[in-house]
Amino acid sequence: MISTSRHKGYPDVSLADARIKAKAARAKIEQGVDPIVERKLARLALLASQKPVLTFDMAADEFMTSKKLAEFRNVKHAKQWQATIMTYASPIIGAKAVDQIVLSDILDVLKPIWGTKNETASRLRARIEAVLSWATVSGHRSGDNPARWAGNLKEMLPSPGKTTKVEGHPALAIDDVPAWFMRLRQRDGMGARALEFLVLVAGRSGEIRGATWNEIDMVEKIWTIPAARMKADREHRVPLTTAAINILDRLNRYSDCPFVFPSVRGKQMSDMTLSAVMRRMHETDVVADKKGWLDPRSGKPAVPHGIRSSFKDWASDRTDYPSDMSEVALAHKVGTQVEQAYRRGDMMGKRRLMMEEWARFVLGASQSA
Repeated sequence: MISTSRHKGYPDVSLADARIKAKAARAKIEQGVDPIVERKLARLALLASQKPVLTFDMAADEFMTSKKLAEFRNVKHAKQWQATIMTYASPIIGAKAVDQIVLSDILDVLKPIWGTKNETASRLRARIEAVLSWATVSGHRSGDNPARWAGNLKEMLPSPGKTTKVEGHPALAIDDVPAWFMRLRQRDGMGARALEFLVLVAGRSGEIRGATWNEIDMVEKIWTIPAARMKADREHRVPLTTAAINILDRLNRYSDCPFVFPSVRGKQMSDMTLSAVMRRMHETDVVADKKGWLDPRSGKPAVPHGIRSSFKDWASDRTDYPSDMSEVALAHKVGTQVEQAYRRGDMMGKRRLMMEEWARFVLGASQSA
């Protein structure tokens, strides 16, 4: 008996149709087209057309969820991250599919603020790049990342350092610092003590307000601020001068409160407290028919963050300490990425001498610590 199994699965295509298709395939090959590759591309196109559209806003939300809060410095940082996306990117590319976003779209987002809010724009660019990178790895887009800086946006936008300088925070004139500090020491309240400490360590308001007793080594006289609380995401060690230690020695410690400078309710001090102290000091001076405590360049009342500028001016104009040392004291990044990678020390010994000299200047020749 002859088996008929060889007839199973007989193609539906007739011999004539097969010849026509073969002829068409040979023609494509002669034209340099690979029929197999063509079929694969057609299948991919079909799958892509059937895949739900992922917009930039949707991708940003999924990216935030995938990274989770643990990868951000704190809740505030996560909210700032999301706020810049919502404020500047969403109105322009938020509803656009991620696989349709191109270089011109990114420029439409960045150009309006690149020259006036360059720090914000630079962070925004990096955040858009991160979202689109996530979308690529997740299979929602392919090709180059249009938000990439090197060899891409760098050729289209001015370098950040060459854009219009944003006006800095109003700062005290160097020669006004000792008299202003003497007035500050005469004021009562935790806010005044926190501001005193801020001046002596040339720190940021958030660093001082968030300081906890377990970060401070009173024996070695070093305050170690963890990376999670630093703007540069790196641990920062601060040499504490005799004057700074004296402030800490006079503070009360509460067993149920970890903060060095707590609010009246035992929580972290508000970010407006230090500003309020400086504002009242200025108003008191004006009421006394004096000029107040003004920035000599802008003529505006000085603010807490401006103290760091006053410190930098003092270090640059009144001392011989190298610029790198004051930059490290301010927790700024110094040098190229390669130099930063090889920099192991933080000049602690030399910085301690510089900060003691700064404390003597701030306190004035006739003042004791």
